[in-house]
This record gives sequence, structure tokens and C-alpha cells, in this order.
Amino acid sequence: MVSASERRASRKEEEKINLTGERVIGNGSFGVVFQATVVETGEIVAVKKVLQDKRFKNRELQIMKQLVHPNVVDLKCCFYTSGDKPEEVFLNLVMEYIPETVYRIIKHYSRTKRSIPFLYTKFYMYQLARSLAYIHSMGVCHRDIKPQNLLLDPQSHILKLCDFGSAKVLAKGEPNIAYICSRYYRAPELIFGSTDYTTAIDIWSFGCVFAELLLGQPIFPGESNVDQLVEIIKVVGTPTKEEIVAMNQNYTEFKFPQVKPHPWNKVFRSRATPDAVDLVSKLLQYAPDKRVQPLDSCSHPFFDELRDSKLRLPNGKPLPCLFNFTIEELQVGGEIMKKLIPAHVELNGVDAPLPETLAKAGRR
Repeated sequence: MVSASERRASRKEEEKINLTGERVIGNGSFGVVFQATVVETGEIVAVKKVLQDKRFKNRELQIMKQLVHPNVVDLKCCFYTSGDKPEEVFLNLVMEYIPETVYRIIKHYSRTKRSIPFLYTKFYMYQLARSLAYIHSMGVCHRDIKPQNLLLDPQSHILKLCDFGSAKVLAKGEPNIAYICSRYYRAPELIFGSTDYTTAIDIWSFGCVFAELLLGQPIFPGESNVDQLVEIIKVVGTPTKEEIVAMNQNYTEFKFPQVKPHPWNKVFRSRATPDAVDLVSKLLQYAPDKRVQPLDSCSHPFFDELRDSKLRLPNGKPLPCLFNFTIEELQVGGEIMKKLIPAHVELNGVDAPLPETLAKAGRR
């Protein structure tokens, strides 16, 4: 088996590749995403085409070249093409193609007036937590976690985090823009104008996606940046002065109407178990350093069912691989890995980390 470091090293800055059958499957301010077929292999891929500023390296490319994880979309190669104007150069990121998104799954169940099966919510959110634990261990903050950026294989139910166009390696002391992340999933410290935020903004977004899967609709549907804060306060209550300072120590305006938090069990009513409610409440904390870390989320009792060797998908098939941890995850997890890797996995070797992976993690 090829290790993650070997796969990173094998990626080429630019690779000759012939594509056919291109069709647009997404577009936005960043550019266009195509579905295409590689002529040489017949493999279906997704190609993200973005205008390249010649003065700078593409941050998304630099980040994606470093990431190799079961729950992060895989970058296969990249190439450059010319535009209609002489000075135009486009970067094309060739990635694995995954047909579905969590966003479309939510919409499907909402249209049919059904709740998303609870088991699906469990292993979608478990896989999202794993992807966040991994990218955060690499110093990367995604900065746009939302259902549209969570790809889903409808057959295996494997979830993969995609779209690193807003992602950044956060450096202490280096300011960041506060106007980032899609509104419904924007952490309150961003609304308060913080420029020295941490990867905890992704954890808030994770909590918002989790709540949306439980509710079938966004939990904080603000119509503007200010209205977004109003929606948050209606549920979480008015932040204390200490919590505001924790979000942005330079914020000096503390006049807010005093609103009591809405009890979490009443927010979800019968749509969530006590364990689910408890985990959501630990993710959606005002103070960024109080939000539970992604791997700690994985060890939460809400996910205990996923560690049962007898558990199967509703169609009777086995669950996707959930315990193939990377060296980075093992290092971050430490003692927690004893809970995250079930005994039946260690005994049978199913989905287990490679022995050399465990050995390397132990030596560091």
C-alpha cells in the first residue's frame, strides 16, 4: 500500500492529460467545475478551472497537494490552459469525481417531507469530524464548511470534504479576513470582525451542518451578517461579555438585548437523541476554545454505535471504512485512539491503520 507521504511526493505540478465528454456541473465566483473522462484510462474526473494570477502561487493547489485522507477529495493532477485573452491563464485541478453532496441529500429528504435516517447523520458527521481533525493537524483551516462542500458517494456513503478555494494555513500573528465562510455556517467571531481566529471557525460550521441534518433545514438562516447574529442569539442566547472578548478581544460594543438561550432539547424536539443534542451543544459554543475538538467529537457517545462490529447500512451492506486513521490523526488523537479504534478492528485488521503507521505515530 502506498503511504500518504509517497502519494504526496508523486503528485506532479503539471501533467499532460487528455479529457473528453466535458460538461459543466458547477460554477461560481471561483470559476467552473466540469465532469470529464480521462481518455487514457476511461476514469471519470471532476475538473475545477480557475483564473490564475501569474504573480502568485495558487493557494488551493498548494494546500491540496499536501492532503491525502480517506475523507478529503483527492487531487490527481493539474494542468494549465490559455484563455481567450493573451494574458489569461487558467489552472485546472483534476480531482476524483463523486456524484452527490450532503446538500442534495438534505434537499431530497426535505422535499419528500421525511427525516434523514439517523444512522446516515451519524456516519456523515463522523467522517466530517475526521476530515477536520486531519486538515487541522496539517495547519489548514477550510473556512467554508457547508453541505454543498461535502461530497457523498451514494453507494458506499463515504463522505469527502471538497473545495479548498477559501482554505488557508493559519499562522499565529498573521491577520486573516473576517468576511469568509458562507453566511448560515459563519462562526460568530467572524461576525464580530475577528481577524485572528483559529480553526475553531470550522468546528462551528460543523455544528451548523450537524444541526441541519437533524432539523432538515439550516439552524441559523440569517438574511444578512447582522441578522445571522440575531438568529444565533435566538437559539444560543446573548453572549456574555467574556464570550465576546473570547471571540474578538478588540470588540468594544457590548450592548445587546438580553435573550436567554433556548433549551437545546426544545430546538430539536423529537428529531434528536440526548447524545446528539449534547454533542451539538458542545460544538455551537460562543467561545472558540470551548468548542469540542474534531477527534474528541468522534469519541463522543453519539458515535458509539459506529464502533459496533454488527452494525450495517439500512440496505444490509457494511459501513464505509471508519477506522483507517492516518499518522496525523493518530498523533493528534493520542490516548483517545484507544476508544476510536474498536477491539474488533484491532483483532481482525479490518480498516485498521497500517502497522507501520501505528509504529511511526508511536515514535513521534
